[in-house]
Amino acid sequence: MLLPGAAFGVEAAAAAAATAVAAASSEPAAAPAGTLVIVGGALRADNADVWSRIVALSGGPGARIAVLPTAAGNPARSGEQIAAALRRYGADPFIAPIAPRMAGSDYRQAAEDAALAQRIREAGGVYFAGGDQGRITQALLRADGSRTAALKAMWDMYRRGGMVAGTSAGAAIMSTTMFDDAPPVWDALRRGLQPEKSLSPGLGFIGGGVFIDQHFLIRGRLARMVPAMMNKGYRVGFGVDENSALVVRQQRQAEVIGYKGVLMVDLSEAAAAPVAGAFGARAVKLSYLDHGDQLDLATGVHKPGPDKEAAIAAGDPPSNKGPLYSNDILGNNAVLDLMERLVDSDQQEAFGLASGDPRSTAPETAFGFRFTRTPQTLAYPSSTSSAYSIRDVRLDIVPLPMRRELQTR
Repeated sequence: MLLPGAAFGVEAAAAAAATAVAAASSEPAAAPAGTLVIVGGALRADNADVWSRIVALSGGPGARIAVLPTAAGNPARSGEQIAAALRRYGADPFIAPIAPRMAGSDYRQAAEDAALAQRIREAGGVYFAGGDQGRITQALLRADGSRTAALKAMWDMYRRGGMVAGTSAGAAIMSTTMFDDAPPVWDALRRGLQPEKSLSPGLGFIGGGVFIDQHFLIRGRLARMVPAMMNKGYRVGFGVDENSALVVRQQRQAEVIGYKGVLMVDLSEAAAAPVAGAFGARAVKLSYLDHGDQLDLATGVHKPGPDKEAAIAAGDPPSNKGPLYSNDILGNNAVLDLMERLVDSDQQEAFGLASGDPRSTAPETAFGFRFTRTPQTLAYPSSTSSAYSIRDVRLDIVPLPMRRELQTR
């Protein structure tokens, strides 16, 4: 079984966080009937798969969609660009001027404006721009943690059956905990996370048991996601890649659309394994959900996309032979590349290395990433491309004390 227990058997810490957010909002608990479109960032204007789905889920041609440029550094420009893209795909968007950096607008007043809140409530969907996710919570949560009128309206719309989409920062706010002022990925491994500085409450649209991260494979963010999930007690997380989206209906039925896919991190059997105070973890399970894949978040039932062939079986001739290794496992797409080579090889293990500045002369820690095929590992190759859907590759992260010098000659 891919995911244990109903709704992943939410960890106590994550459930407590969700309860705290719900209590602070003074909103009754209700299962939303709507859909989330969680975009990993860098969504191209020509990605018809994602944009068309956003419009369709908001009501189809002519759908009213509120554009929230709240996170953007230049919200006026960002809002207009998103609105133009939505119009191109048949929607009727309007810009909600709730943004700390929007000239000529007081975002606090706008977030409490009853008329604007009603427009959002009556819309078919909302779309959060990328940027700094801290600006979104700053603008939509009051000082006491309760929801502003605009955020209450979004929840009303979402519960009724509307669509909530967000890209990059707009994806980060989907979970009850999000990265905020996060350190570089390497520092998150080497020095550890400082939760009080690096993590903060999100808006929780996906529910309390699931962690979301964005720009995931291209920026090697697995190394920051695992420590964050362990710190906050999450058992399941989804890292959404760029120009791709995870579509989640009623907080349970998920589908991957767009250019690439989503890496699922399952900590249901994992444990911390530090060495000399450095971060380590064992028995993390990784699954890659490719374009077209579907997943039931409550039962764990996984349906590979329509282009996928039957799972690779024992005895099938492997495509890759010999040892598998990456000397920069946090590089662009390196985790997925090594997983894909491993599941179609004659090897049971693959090894990746993460290290810091090669010019350092001080004692330092590198990290080994050991990927292992287990009896539960499954891989489904595409019949039309070199892509795979992959389930349950074991990952162990091991700190490796080392010393390096780069000599000048």
